[in-house]
Amino acid sequence: MLGASLNKAFYHPHPHSQFSWQCTQLGLLVFPLSPFLGAVGIVLASLLTWLRQYRTITRRPWNWGFALLSLLLIVSAGFAYDKTVAFVGLFNFLPFFFIFAGLSSLIQTIAQLRQLTWILVIGSVPVIILGMGQLFLGWNLDLKFLWIVLEWTIAPGGNPPGRMAAILMHANTLAAYLAIVFILGLGLWLEKFRELEFRSQNSGVRSDFSTPPFIFLTIALIANFIALIFTNSRNGWAIAIFACLAYALYQGWRILVGGVVGIVTSILLAAFAPSPIAIFFRRFVPAFFWARLNDDMYPDRPVALMRKTQWEFAWSLTQQHPWTGWGLRNFTALYQAKMQISLGHPHNLFLMLSAETGLPITLLFCGLLIWILITGVQLLRQPNYLDQEHRLIFFSYLLVFVGWVLFNTVDVTLFDFRLNTLFWVILSAICGVVYDHKRREQAIGNLY
Repeated sequence: MLGASLNKAFYHPHPHSQFSWQCTQLGLLVFPLSPFLGAVGIVLASLLTWLRQYRTITRRPWNWGFALLSLLLIVSAGFAYDKTVAFVGLFNFLPFFFIFAGLSSLIQTIAQLRQLTWILVIGSVPVIILGMGQLFLGWNLDLKFLWIVLEWTIAPGGNPPGRMAAILMHANTLAAYLAIVFILGLGLWLEKFRELEFRSQNSGVRSDFSTPPFIFLTIALIANFIALIFTNSRNGWAIAIFACLAYALYQGWRILVGGVVGIVTSILLAAFAPSPIAIFFRRFVPAFFWARLNDDMYPDRPVALMRKTQWEFAWSLTQQHPWTGWGLRNFTALYQAKMQISLGHPHNLFLMLSAETGLPITLLFCGLLIWILITGVQLLRQPNYLDQEHRLIFFSYLLVFVGWVLFNTVDVTLFDFRLNTLFWVILSAICGVVYDHKRREQAIGNLY
């Protein structure tokens, strides 16, 4: 059984794609520590898949949609306020559309999704260790090897101070990364737990949870959750809670759902309830949580740094140029000219896109994402294709997708190379499984 699972994981269903699949796995494994080396593996895998499956890739409707989106983005850059900056901003989109098209043809099975999850969980361990050292041991690293092959910058005490960031640019960036790994890792842990329980029921022997893979996964998941707390990111906390609730509902664990809802409600009451009620709940809820939620931890924050101010400004830009926008990456200069403060983005991906590229492009981008999500949910609901075991892993990838959308309504992960790449790999995995299902349906239909 174990040998068969390993073969499915490490070996691609089509031998001619084996080298590309190996490049993807190795690339993702080293990606958190060396984005350059990881990107080399991922891009090489996508390029080789393009060369071998060019006709298949160019016939797929999703790829047509992203090709049209690419063309419109280029046209939009031509109307930008600062055209040079806008054309540079295209590199946050166009290369990833290319990678998406290639990997969605390379990744085809649930076994591959499971293998990618293991790789991401393993790869997160050194990141968490570096983050713990940064926050509690005062590690201060500025390591560069061969320019960008290996580049670690760790500020002692965190970035911002007191918030874990590890080797990523900001605590919120680390929180987004950890949220992705936590959701996938939790899905894998639940699958392993159910597998051990099932074996116990069939054999009549007590469940053995001391197997090395299960112990490692449990420790890694706990460490990931603790690190997520230390990022002090409200967005990351919300996504983690959302994921726990989603899994509990999916598993039918009503008691756990009630417990999580009770804890969240207590924290929210401690943060936002009228004074007498809030004081009562603050006896039990640590200030670390409620003071972060209601901003008591960071009082006197400038109005220009508040998300409401940024969102209102982004929407005003959209209203002024609703068709072509102001150009990618132009929000920073425009906001600085208005508010006299430098800000990289408006902390909402979709408002940023509407301001910088216009409403038609934003609606097309959102439409493609909704299309992918709907087809993924439809596949999840088909019992004749995915059994209970496989359905849980696929559900975890859809959950990451939804979590990414929610996170990007209050922040923007686009500008971090690691996060942007991980999202498109995960989206490719979802689409690849959906494509494989459609291919099998067509093959069965041709038999009849």
